Amino acid sequence: MSTRTMRAIRIHEHGGPEVLRYDEVPIPKPGPGEVLVRVHAAGVNPPDWYLRNGLTRMPGKTESTVTLPVIPGTDVSGVIEAIAADVDDLAVGDEVFGLLRFPGFDGSTYAEYVAAPASDLARKPAGVDHVHAAGAPMAGLTAWQFLIELGHDHPSPFQESRHRPTVIDADTTVLVNGAAGGVGHFALQLAKWRGARVIAVASGAHESFLNKLGADRFIDYTKSRPEELVHDIDLVLDTVGGPDSKRFLRTLKRGGAQFPVLPGDFDQEQTAKLGVTVSSAQVRSNAAQLAELGRLLDTGTVHVAIDSTFALADARAAHERAARGHIQGKIVLTVA
Repeated sequence: MSTRTMRAIRIHEHGGPEVLRYDEVPIPKPGPGEVLVRVHAAGVNPPDWYLRNGLTRMPGKTESTVTLPVIPGTDVSGVIEAIAADVDDLAVGDEVFGLLRFPGFDGSTYAEYVAAPASDLARKPAGVDHVHAAGAPMAGLTAWQFLIELGHDHPSPFQESRHRPTVIDADTTVLVNGAAGGVGHFALQLAKWRGARVIAVASGAHESFLNKLGADRFIDYTKSRPEELVHDIDLVLDTVGGPDSKRFLRTLKRGGAQFPVLPGDFDQEQTAKLGVTVSSAQVRSNAAQLAELGRLLDTGTVHVAIDSTFALADARAAHERAARGHIQGKIVLTVA
């Protein structure tokens, strides 16, 4: 009996987008607690190009878990084709989406099939197609775990204390830096869902897009410095990060908080003097939270914006698009 094969993108050596190869490989077999998903779409996320560039150890892990060649990708939407004997809450034919095995580099979603932990999957919202569903898991769960509910007790590699989202309601003003990107556009919509007033910071090209998503105020960072324009903010969610992130501290009211999605450079004495909190988290796979987000997607309360789509074979072009930046929403690979 011959082994069934599929097409997948694999990294045989680290480097630029050109190292992504379109290979023929065996279709994986689901192990205990897993299902085999026929992939219809796979989301493209920063860890995919970090892995391609040579990052093989997740923050907080002491050693690499990557063996080359490796299939990148963590976000998936597709249809279950087979299930392990011990999986009883999903069935063949179910449409599902999920963030697989994160934090980790073994999601392997840039492929026609993937063996996925059933515990990482939620049923795909009926009113959302596979492309949009594949754009939701990592970015949507990052926004959810930063803003709504962390949902786990795993220690963070970025700080000793547990991340605690602040209360967001009609009395809250939230500033989202990098609001047009994957995490940013979800964060804006989730904060609006909770009743907050939201200030969106992005480049001018994204103004109408962000206003349509519900931003109460838009600031074009290419023309103005947001930290000079706003103050008395309750919460800053900074999806951009880097050494400049601390400039947003001065926009906060005493008792306010800044949540950098990427660890920044903060001075504890400065934050104490300002009376503000800085807190970060590491997104983790969570099917229950994804199911909650899925309900918001199904009702149209939250939308997934798609920047661009590329066929699986064109993953290199997808990574080249990511490298150009100024992404509006998500980049997604279409598989079938």
